[in-house]
Amino acid sequence: MINVAILGSTGSIGTSTLDVIARQSEKFKAFALTANKNVERLYDQCLKFLPQIAVMVDENSAYELQQRLKKNPETAHIRIYSGCQALNDVAAHEQVDYVMAAIVGAAGLNSSLAAARSGKRILLANKESLVMSGDLFMQAVKDNGATLLPIDSEHNAIFQSMPEKLNREGANAESHHSLQFSGVEKILLTASGGPFLNKTLDELEHVTPDQACAHPNWEMGRKISVDSATMMNKGLEVIEASWLFNASADDIQVVIHPQSIIHSMVSYNDGSVLAQLGNPDMRTPIAHAMAWPDRMDSGVGQLDIFKVAQLNFEQPDFKRFVCLKLAYDALREGGTAPAILNAANEIAVDSFLKGKISFIRIADIVEQTLNYIDSETADSMDVILAADNHARQVANNLCLGLGPQLT
Repeated sequence: MINVAILGSTGSIGTSTLDVIARQSEKFKAFALTANKNVERLYDQCLKFLPQIAVMVDENSAYELQQRLKKNPETAHIRIYSGCQALNDVAAHEQVDYVMAAIVGAAGLNSSLAAARSGKRILLANKESLVMSGDLFMQAVKDNGATLLPIDSEHNAIFQSMPEKLNREGANAESHHSLQFSGVEKILLTASGGPFLNKTLDELEHVTPDQACAHPNWEMGRKISVDSATMMNKGLEVIEASWLFNASADDIQVVIHPQSIIHSMVSYNDGSVLAQLGNPDMRTPIAHAMAWPDRMDSGVGQLDIFKVAQLNFEQPDFKRFVCLKLAYDALREGGTAPAILNAANEIAVDSFLKGKISFIRIADIVEQTLNYIDSETADSMDVILAADNHARQVANNLCLGLGPQLT
């Protein structure tokens, strides 16, 4: 039995992972489940999956969960912990084999690093771990013999389409070779274009949070849905792909593919292009990473190519999707620039969702923050977290209509 810790079990990736586990209960056990404040959903998950450990970051929520679970004889054994350190402890727990890192945003960085430093098989859905601290994270994977498998549908597709020698040990630093040496010409990272692909720039001025969260193909959380609408999500994925596959910014081409059937492609120097296709359902990459190097049933239906009938592709417009351009710029600058980009974006998206700024202001906030803060060498977590904190303060000031300077 393989014990799985799910960091962020109440989110969309977490619930999809539990669905796969339920279908493969003879192979996998939900050993630990974690959430922030969603007591109701975590309580229901505990009733169904009977984990050994449950963690809630919020202390009051953890107390409420504990009171509810101890009343039921079947769940009274579950140990309840609270706080961010408890997430790290679960990720490094000696009885945990696989860690699903599915906490959204910078909040998932430390627990993902704890899993890497403990040599776990990491199923990485938290792209910010690589965006913020790519060099440190990949070094931790290498130094501790961890196995890193991407869960984002695009990166999982790239992983499946890469040469076997690059993926023999998972997407980790020890298996990296030059892409060109391995015959790879370019990574083709697909993007749906989100809900506003065909809107004019004037129309984007007045879109609402609910419109931005209405993704045409995927069911995702609100923050990620907004990132998809601005294509910042794709920009973060470009940075993530650069670390996962040892690729430069020039090695990665974003391709808009509205149907979300081709999840990504790899172009080879002999003219071949290998692609991974499937219905847009996150259970496919989750099951692939859990079973790798084997395969298992994910619960996802087979792709009906006759029903799909047509596949379309176009180049992204950087004038429309400014956030994508900013992500490429941050990747090329390196250092703490990606961490600054990510932090400013998290603040701007939160402000948009709360109705404080317009949709098109998100890119403005991120760009001004990047211009205001100088990038430094990202050689320690202290430096990275300081840049993250600085960027959040600057972006927050800008969202409030103040200058970027701090008092």
